[in-house]
Amino acid sequence: MNTPESIAYTARAEITGGRDGHGATDDKMVDVDLRTPKEQGGPGGGTNPEQLFAVGYGACFQGALGLAGKEQGVDTSKSVVNSQVGIGKEGESFGLSVRLEVSIPDVDLETAQKLVDRTHELCPYSKATRGNIPVEVVAV
Repeated sequence: MNTPESIAYTARAEITGGRDGHGATDDKMVDVDLRTPKEQGGPGGGTNPEQLFAVGYGACFQGALGLAGKEQGVDTSKSVVNSQVGIGKEGESFGLSVRLEVSIPDVDLETAQKLVDRTHELCPYSKATRGNIPVEVVAV
């Protein structure tokens, strides 16, 4: 297991009611009603953990893409990351899957895929999920 050498920042949140409850960070920058999606038999009408994970992973990946771009001398400032987080039955419980589609304008597909692959090595979310859930990262 990799452990950070030092912690620079810790996010704190309080959640009540689980998937049909409420979640908020201590600074209230994130303050959301949580609802199970209709596709899973819930009421919908609020966000859910998969949406929050998709936003977090996508943002983290794009930040790491900037590092990979600097390493390889490629401007990634106009990149777009589309993230998909799926949830479905897995044995007695549920499991997740992730697909990240990355577009880097004015960069050929082969170079873009090399950057995406390198980013997958650097991104903290990728490190956290590696070997735990299926994650597909593709340049488009």
